[in-house]
Amino acid sequence: MALARLVRSPADVPFVFGVFMQSHYLRVATLAIALLPHLVDAAPLTLETALDLAVKRSESARAARAGVTSASELARAAGQLPDPMLRAGVDNLPVTGPDRYSTTRDAMTMKRIGISQEWLSSEKRAARRASAEAVVEREGIQARSSLAEIRLNTALAYLDAYYVGEALKLATLMEHHAHEEYEAARGRVASSMGSSQEALALTGARGLAEDESAELRQLQSAAQVTLERWVGTAADELAPVAAIPLPTEQAYVAAHPTVLAKQSDVDVATRAAAVAASERKPNWTWEISYGQRVNYSDMATFGVSIPLQVAPSERQDRETAARLALADKSEAELAEATRAAIAEYRTLGSDAQRLLERIERYRASVVTPAVQRTVAATAAYRSNQGTLLSVFEARHAEVDAQRKLLTLQRDLSKARVQLAFKPSAQGDGQ
Repeated sequence: MALARLVRSPADVPFVFGVFMQSHYLRVATLAIALLPHLVDAAPLTLETALDLAVKRSESARAARAGVTSASELARAAGQLPDPMLRAGVDNLPVTGPDRYSTTRDAMTMKRIGISQEWLSSEKRAARRASAEAVVEREGIQARSSLAEIRLNTALAYLDAYYVGEALKLATLMEHHAHEEYEAARGRVASSMGSSQEALALTGARGLAEDESAELRQLQSAAQVTLERWVGTAADELAPVAAIPLPTEQAYVAAHPTVLAKQSDVDVATRAAAVAASERKPNWTWEISYGQRVNYSDMATFGVSIPLQVAPSERQDRETAARLALADKSEAELAEATRAAIAEYRTLGSDAQRLLERIERYRASVVTPAVQRTVAATAAYRSNQGTLLSVFEARHAEVDAQRKLLTLQRDLSKARVQLAFKPSAQGDGQ
């Protein structure tokens, strides 16, 4: 009607129709913009997105990066010479007699100013710089290990939340079936075609199904809180986990956080021992000063101070031996960590392979027959050759089989996630 009022002649039709279509498109666009946040929120959270969010908001990662920065700054200063020493004073100041406390009457009194510098050889400075760089490398490894731990914990929390959600779907389906069968049983009792015993059995089954759903909702709430602790946002829906590439045993062991940490300990201890060994050669200190006297010639002083290592075998050599012993300790711990990482990889790999075989066998020997049993029980009930209780039992057995299969799939995913995310990825924490 509004469009008819605007058309006064045939020539007005194109114009009015264009105005109408523009207004229509504008309303559609406005509605789309209004719904866009809800459409974005409705998108399921993926594992990759969860990992990115966890890494970006982690305070542990920030702390690790700060440790790397601190060690890097110290490494830049490690190869420098010590600061020079400014020296000033008064030599031979009288403290008794008529000239006491006078700096101008006695010819031996002299005002002195000078500078001294402890000299480190280039070999010593290189050793100290190498030791500091080893500490930087260790901090970098700790940063990468911290990120790997964050990613692993996030992935495990994601799997827990995802699979408890899938289990809740099965429990909800079972609850729906229980309600349907309970209402059908009541109808059969009312029509004298069913027994009260059947109705009571289905009443109890409905209560069990409702309690299982309530328990899983409780578990889902806890799992979502744990996941939110890592990603920083609540996720109503989670996407299935895609296939995760798994490392080889050699790559897993080489990037294992404990192995990397022990390897860095070996490097730090070895370079610290090199610094201690360089102390066998003492540091010389040179000094120059200028002395001013009244009515007498000014004087200049030059000198060198050389520490006397009177018992190097009892001091310097023992410090070096102590550092070497720490290096040997770190090497032994590295060997043990390597063996533990190999055993861990083989255990997880064996678990994953066994679980995969169990899933295939369970699906073929348990799940498929359970589905077929439900189909047969339903067909028998519809042809008045079976009871409603047998249909419920078949459905319950099928859902139980699906839930057991879901548990096996969850355990398999956790084993694969540990294999994939336990090692420290190269470049993390840089």
